[in-house]
Amino acid sequence: MVAVNNRLIHRHLSDPKISRVYSLLENDVEVQSLLRMANVMAVERLSYNDHGPTHARITAGSALEIFDLITRAVEPSSVAQSGLGYEDARLAVLCGAYLHDVGNAVHRVGHEAISVHLSAPILDRLLPSLYSEDPALMYRVKSETLHTIYASDDKVPCLSVEAGIVTVADGTDMAEGRSREPFKGGKNDIHSVSALAIKKVELVRGDLKPVGIRVHMENPAGIFQIEEVIGRKLASSGLRDLIEVSALMNGEEIKTPL
Repeated sequence: MVAVNNRLIHRHLSDPKISRVYSLLENDVEVQSLLRMANVMAVERLSYNDHGPTHARITAGSALEIFDLITRAVEPSSVAQSGLGYEDARLAVLCGAYLHDVGNAVHRVGHEAISVHLSAPILDRLLPSLYSEDPALMYRVKSETLHTIYASDDKVPCLSVEAGIVTVADGTDMAEGRSREPFKGGKNDIHSVSALAIKKVELVRGDLKPVGIRVHMENPAGIFQIEEVIGRKLASSGLRDLIEVSALMNGEEIKTPL
């Protein structure tokens, strides 16, 4: 059982390639500038929730954790169909999760497609140092990564396990801190109130499915957030049969519509 937060990513940095790519992303001027501008657009101009560097780290850690849980039961699509190895598939998940929201730096509307456009040249810069001996493999990794980014839009069906993982991981970043700034700024609607009701999200081995998502909340308003965020992400992910969601209030499990 692990909590979804910005420290979760560190559980996965013992893998040298994952650690190297994560360091490249964390220290890339363009990537970090885009993520900071994403928050200017989303938080400061739209009073929306966090879509910047912290969200990128949280989503990346959650995605890698879900990857490790889910691939005990199913093979990654890129391994089965694109000739990637498991390490390559994990790399695509990391990059997709980290970069999926950079398009918010331009506009919230259509940001997933914008993220693909912005991420393609970033991947062209960062990946060659890891795949100098096999450029063809690098381009397959790039393609799989861009698919995870584009399909993070919950109106777009995920066509790979990896894309489903990134989409669901995005939805797991839903605890109170993510909406605190809009709430302080006067945004007091069902979305912000529901988000503030959620205190912690945990990833575990599911009781009946490979992955369990446990959402701890302090009042029933959190159910709306579960339906609107995780519910919609799970519906487009293609992973409904592999992920179970439970809600807990005061330590007691309560029914959800998922």
